Amino acid sequence: MLIDQIKARMFQAIKAGATVEKEILRVAMGEITTEAARPGRLGNDEETLAILRKLVKSNEETLSSTTDADQRVVLQEEIAILSHYLPKSLGPDEITAALAPVILQIRAAGNDGQATGIAMKQLKSTAAVVNGRDVAIAIKAMRNA
Repeated sequence: MLIDQIKARMFQAIKAGATVEKEILRVAMGEITTEAARPGRLGNDEETLAILRKLVKSNEETLSSTTDADQRVVLQEEIAILSHYLPKSLGPDEITAALAPVILQIRAAGNDGQATGIAMKQLKSTAAVVNGRDVAIAIKAMRNA
């Protein structure tokens, strides 16, 4: 399980004295175990990935609003550490290629919202891991082509 990999890596970071890695993995483990303890939760890899995505998003938001150079370096390192455990998401070009079967429907959609719905349905059917911003970029490119 993913939680076991994170826990093992956290202990390695503790032994190695890697402070930033140790701390961000401790935060992740705390979030994961707290969530798993809630009623109706499974504590499975899917829930763990959701928590890791939430932590990455939070760090990205903080990164975009901070001007402190030292904090920016730490946040970027934390994002890289957490992203290691997340599946690689498709970029805009890869998304465009994955949407080739429905390109005519996307272009014919009444607006970008409807086109996004069509795109997300197609991407989910292929179990593609995507970032919403990248999907929006791909859709705009497809509709403007």
